[in-house]
Amino acid sequence: MSDKRQTDPAGFPAEQREFFLTGPVGRLECICDAPESGKARAATAVLCHPHPQHGGTMRNKVVTIMERALRESGLHTLRFNFRGTGESEGEFDDGNGELDDLMAVADWVRRVRPDDDLWLGGFSFGAWVSLRAAQDLPVRMLISIAPPVERYGFEKLVAPNCPWLVVQGDEDEVVSPRAVFDWIDSLDRKPELVVMEGSGHFFHRRLMDLRGLLKNAVQPHLP
Repeated sequence: MSDKRQTDPAGFPAEQREFFLTGPVGRLECICDAPESGKARAATAVLCHPHPQHGGTMRNKVVTIMERALRESGLHTLRFNFRGTGESEGEFDDGNGELDDLMAVADWVRRVRPDDDLWLGGFSFGAWVSLRAAQDLPVRMLISIAPPVERYGFEKLVAPNCPWLVVQGDEDEVVSPRAVFDWIDSLDRKPELVVMEGSGHFFHRRLMDLRGLLKNAVQPHLP
């Protein structure tokens, strides 16, 4: 059975839609969504999922709750699967090719919604990729959830020149909370850090709390 999902749509769909974008090594599987009519803000968020080799996809619950929080705040949203994940073509590339994937998706968003602010968000591995992209893109807001600072070269990166929110559970069993706190202390420009007490890496039983936290935290930065 052939896949009838559109590839490289000419505009940003006005409602939730699954489609493909042409990435650096083949098509990238995407889901976009739009805020309720009359509530839209002039911003679009591109969201990055956790590690593909550990089950991370754009349908991850933390990524999905981040998408919901931002959409309910008035943003258009776009999630996508990195290369080799889901129906995205290519193979895992340890963050380097995935950065290229994100840049391709961001380029499309900037082309079809040129008047919007560009927001980036990422969870775990996705936080690493999105922070790298923010070194070169005109990002107006960055959201990093549980950044894996001990696994990747976060110390080589500079803080983005935009508002930046870091959310970290204090009982994270995958990412060391202390390593995250020490890394933030080392930065010249520090993000807003929100520590969720009693939360592990995947925010089990705390997803609705995370949704409310994100909505409150981004409110002052909405266009």
